[in-house]
Amino acid sequence: MRMNAPTKIIPTEEVNLLHAKLCRVVGDPKRIQILYALAESPCSVGTLAELLDVPQPTVSRHLAVLRESGLVNTTRDGTSVYYSIAVPEMIDVIESMRAILRTVINRQANTLEDDTAITE
Repeated sequence: MRMNAPTKIIPTEEVNLLHAKLCRVVGDPKRIQILYALAESPCSVGTLAELLDVPQPTVSRHLAVLRESGLVNTTRDGTSVYYSIAVPEMIDVIESMRAILRTVINRQANTLEDDTAITE
């Protein structure tokens, strides 16, 4: 069977590297939780730590990674710093990834059921 060549433009290596870096940033479960929380409303580090039941230094480290990647913004109010989501579309991306995950899990479950039926 002969395969056709791709018809879409393949992204450059630089774009692929940036894409991979962004995926690593959102590949941490705590960072995903932080993004979901910030999508609801801006929060301080202390509020996020309490909400997620995580030590404040841990939340600060995750927020630094998210801020450096451009996914969260900071706003200063007196001595308090509040974090907000800078790219709300990232939640849509995460939801799309979860939909794909559900599809993959269902396919694997169906394959497992088919394999079990064959061996019985």
